[in-house]
Amino acid sequence: MLRLASRAFAFRPASRLPLAAARKLHSVPPRQDKPGSHSRTDSEVEFEYPAEHELPSSKPVSGAGGQYVKPTLPSFTLDGKVGVVTGGARGLGLVIGQGMVYSGADLALVDMNKDEAEKQAKLIVDAFVKENPNAQRIPKVTAHYADVADADSVEKCIAEIIQQHGKIDNLVTSAGFTENFEAVNYPIDRLRKLWAVNVDGTYLFATSVARHLMERKSPGSMVMIGSMSGSIVNVPQPQAPYNASKAGVRHLAASLAVEWAHAGIRVNCLSPGYMLTALTQKILDENPELKQKWVSLIPQGKMGLPQDLMGPVAFLLSDASSYVTGADIRVDGGYTVT
Repeated sequence: MLRLASRAFAFRPASRLPLAAARKLHSVPPRQDKPGSHSRTDSEVEFEYPAEHELPSSKPVSGAGGQYVKPTLPSFTLDGKVGVVTGGARGLGLVIGQGMVYSGADLALVDMNKDEAEKQAKLIVDAFVKENPNAQRIPKVTAHYADVADADSVEKCIAEIIQQHGKIDNLVTSAGFTENFEAVNYPIDRLRKLWAVNVDGTYLFATSVARHLMERKSPGSMVMIGSMSGSIVNVPQPQAPYNASKAGVRHLAASLAVEWAHAGIRVNCLSPGYMLTALTQKILDENPELKQKWVSLIPQGKMGLPQDLMGPVAFLLSDASSYVTGADIRVDGGYTVT
């Protein structure tokens, strides 16, 4: 899927790529109605992940509700837990982190842009206080820098989080991005960067947190943010390397779930469909025909919202899912079952 989210894929014309066609795409051209054409990728769709300064800032979700505003099963709580979210300064990662806080957890937001992470950490706490004026405990939310593809940077970040929070119980790996180019025109250096963030970054954070949990002899739960693209082929945009990377994340979660089951560490994959983040909205406003293509293939007839991931993540991190490990939960409006 194109999950325009935290550190995750924006669209931009790719005319400056050496192997890409020297054209600038402002909208998806109409496709000729030929047999099978609507189920194929379109070489005219080319989008490149933007530079950090071009990514829009996200906002915490308002009106999400306070801590225990409504009665629910006690097993869904994250009280007393410390969670880590990579790619947590924007988009899906930010909203997922906010959902963890509203479920009782303390939170460490990890991102390449630490300034943005610090800003969002404060906004999450402010939102919590505003909606929970009588709360007996204010959650601790911290911001941390990490290059998820660099082992030393990951280890330094994990050590900093443990120093500030005392422990880590839960991990959500939301850092990732995609680009859209024909495979024959995708420069190998960009492919390696994509895999380094999407796959290596997921692996490095998961193994580092697992070592910490094993040293503590403590159970824990991890959610790897995959994508419906790890199970299907998106159309019309070509994105073979991204799809393969998310298939890797999905199977990595299953494999580590088996390997770490003896230690009480659960690992699951959450695979979103097309999610309407602020960044996605901006791009689709400029490419309405692309949005029409996507929505036409979703049985629910609409794109998902970032807050649609709050509940599934809270479930997978909490004791409510204590017998769930190695699973892939798709949040895609039914896209992958048609």
